[in-house]
Amino acid sequence: MTANQKRYSEMTEYELKTEIGTLKEKARKAEQLGIVNEYAVLERKITMAKSYLLNPKDYKPEETYEVEGAPGEYFKINYMNGIFAWGFRMSTPSVEEALPISMLMKTDKS
Repeated sequence: MTANQKRYSEMTEYELKTEIGTLKEKARKAEQLGIVNEYAVLERKITMAKSYLLNPKDYKPEETYEVEGAPGEYFKINYMNGIFAWGFRMSTPSVEEALPISMLMKTDKS
């Protein structure tokens, strides 16, 4: 991290949206050039930045959400820690994991 870079948690909504736009453009270029690793890293950064645009208080323990990018995959929250929801995928209830809240989509199962 360079001296003039801020953490996502320190950015304003405008700065986050600008950063997401920049990252999306870089990801598009990486995808076009076939640089798979860079594309994956940029996609993760976009997911993290998007999470800071959301309110963690909107995500409640015991609620179930669909996992973005994994149709039919559902995640049940045990507890929240910042922008991360800790819990398990319904398909693997014995494996606890943390997902950024931007990966969780409200469903009628919530």
